[in-house]
Parts: sequence; C-alpha cells; structure tokens
Amino acid sequence: MAVPKQKKGRIATHHRRSANSVAEMPARSTCPRCGAVKLPHRVCPSCGYYKEREVLVVE
Repeated sequence: MAVPKQKKGRIATHHRRSANSVAEMPARSTCPRCGAVKLPHRVCPSCGYYKEREVLVVE
C-alpha cells in the first residue's frame, strides 16, 4: 500500500478543503402581500407581514 513520503502542508490541506465551500447567495423569495424581495421564513421588512399576519408595525 502506498504511503506518503511527507506530511501535506497546512496550505495544501486548506486549499483542498475550501474548493467545495464556494460562497452562495442566500435564497430569496417574494412577499405575497407587497411583492418585495425578502428572505424565506422571515418577516417582510417593507410591509411587516408574515404568513398573512401583521407582525411588525412598519411606518
């Protein structure tokens, strides 16, 4: 069985591991009430509604 002659360096290990961790944009959804772009499963920042209920009072 083949055995490496030397230990892999820290940088080589980090380069290999970081190849799969590409930063992605978070998922976006639209608010059914006002049509603004928002994060899913969160209160809409423009109208303050979540699941057809007013959660925040937005002025």
